[in-house]
Amino acid sequence: MMKYLQRLGKSLMLPIAVLPAASLLLGIGYYLDPTGWGANSVLSAFLVKTGASIIDSMSILFAVGVALGMSKDRDGSAALSGLVAFLVVTTLLSTGSVAQLLQIDPSEVAPAFAKISNQFIGIISGLVAAHTYNKFHDVVLPDAFAFFSGKRLVPILTAVFMIIVSGILLYVWPFIFGKLTLFGESIVGLGAFGAAIYGFFNRLLIPVGLHHTLNSVFWFNLIGINDIGRFWGPAADVMKDLPASLNGIYHVGMYQAGYFPIMMFGLPAAGLAIYLTAKPERKAEIGSLMLAAGIASFVTGVTEPLEFSFMFLAPALYLIHALLTAVSMYVVTAIGATAGFSFSAGLIDYVLSLKNPNAHNPLLLLPIGLVFFVIYLVVFLFAIKTLNLKTPGREDETIEVEVNGKGNDKFEAMAEVILEALGGKENIVSIDNCATRLRLEVVNSEVINKDKIKAAGAFGTSTPDKTTAQVIVGPKVQFVADALKRLVK
Repeated sequence: MMKYLQRLGKSLMLPIAVLPAASLLLGIGYYLDPTGWGANSVLSAFLVKTGASIIDSMSILFAVGVALGMSKDRDGSAALSGLVAFLVVTTLLSTGSVAQLLQIDPSEVAPAFAKISNQFIGIISGLVAAHTYNKFHDVVLPDAFAFFSGKRLVPILTAVFMIIVSGILLYVWPFIFGKLTLFGESIVGLGAFGAAIYGFFNRLLIPVGLHHTLNSVFWFNLIGINDIGRFWGPAADVMKDLPASLNGIYHVGMYQAGYFPIMMFGLPAAGLAIYLTAKPERKAEIGSLMLAAGIASFVTGVTEPLEFSFMFLAPALYLIHALLTAVSMYVVTAIGATAGFSFSAGLIDYVLSLKNPNAHNPLLLLPIGLVFFVIYLVVFLFAIKTLNLKTPGREDETIEVEVNGKGNDKFEAMAEVILEALGGKENIVSIDNCATRLRLEVVNSEVINKDKIKAAGAFGTSTPDKTTAQVIVGPKVQFVADALKRLVK
């Protein structure tokens, strides 16, 4: 189950990775016309509408992305089947169709069916399509139907299976939607404390890659919260369709803004503390690693290289980091300072959101961030020295590995060392990657030499179970993954 959820979390990164394009278009559009949102500028209207087309289509992107990511060989026919599945279920379960199927007046149809085009249904559609592809993509039909054999059969069968799924959802969707909504409302109803709970568990789930699944509940329109969509949408629609019970408790951006002080200031300060406490002979090496990871966190909001550098070496330190994230989420939500992002809480998204009419006192996040810089630096320095934590540069033993080359040659050389440390070709079952990690299925994770992988330039290695491994490389992971695949072939 854990492995399955990890694959799902990885698949969700596929559509989420499209969001920076949306924020860039919307951010520039808002800068050009911060009050009219296109009413006073044709170029602004063009950019805002283009960006909104991506944000408003996340349900479809989830269906396609999950179908592609969960299929065996990430084939295009699986993605097409995901689209087919989504179109079938959302058409059959639209308010008008449900009224016709149940022979009732449209006004009597359960309100849940008005929300059928959401990311939750997109995920279900993608999963049905992926499993259909994995089971039937190599089926050979009799000669009379040979044209529809193999991958051509998958979209057809997916449509059939989604008719069955739609029939089930016709009766259970109102119940599911009600429970999901109740869960989301219960967290939102806790106000700033609820945001803190969410932030705490968001960080704790990063080691196993399930934080994207949790994020989907609060950031997107799975259960009606849709914090990212509301932030980047028209100001008039910010509270649209929000349950009346949450008026005065929820404010747009409350599940995003608290990350800015952590990712732009807190984690870079943690990297500085790790550098300052490293052994003198390793300061140059650790300094370059922490500088690169700190810049990635500050500018883009990509935190995994920094977090994985101490996550497993010093778990107590990571727990402190999760608690401080919760504190930031609470403080920022309590004072009502908001900014938003579409990818992560780095400088780029912060600047793009400054003139968004839905941002509230975003400049307050800067002094708050500076306070968290000091807190992280002091707390991490104290914890590392007092508890004698083996953070990077303080380990008892190190393995020296020489990785030569530039450009693609460097990735090839790095992949060669990683492959050897993974136990060679014989220990590799499959290779994939997300935004920052190699995601591997292996025969036996116990033979993996984590120190050697780290010495090759990776930030860390996670082995959630005996047949799964994740190597944290950073934003250029795709090039290492491609090189690793070539070596295994």
